[in-house]
Amino acid sequence: QVQLVQSGGGLLQAGGSLRLSCAASGRSLSSAAMAWFRQAPGNEREFVAGIGWMGHSTYYADSVKGRFTISRDNAKMTVALQMNSLKPEDTAVYYCAAKTKATSWTDRQGYDYWGQGTQVTVSS
Repeated sequence: QVQLVQSGGGLLQAGGSLRLSCAASGRSLSSAAMAWFRQAPGNEREFVAGIGWMGHSTYYADSVKGRFTISRDNAKMTVALQMNSLKPEDTAVYYCAAKTKATSWTDRQGYDYWGQGTQVTVSS
């Protein structure tokens, strides 16, 4: 059984930076693509960023491009999301996810494992 355990998150002012981490346990996910999603109150869970299993390919939602950076360390089985220049509209619960199938990055149904979620709140 795979577990994704998230850390990071919190409350900060607009313009600040925050780093989220996600650690996998149970079995190696070095061949899985990893991603971050987020869900704001009243909204559907949306794709934020994704990274291929080798770490060479990254993908971002237009809303975070240039501000967020996703990275992974397969040796440590971790994936991180560095968030800079945060805005109030980035406020949401953030989830890491892993998928082994070649599905669309934005398709939530394509992901096999999910983290527990962590709250990020950005005040204006």
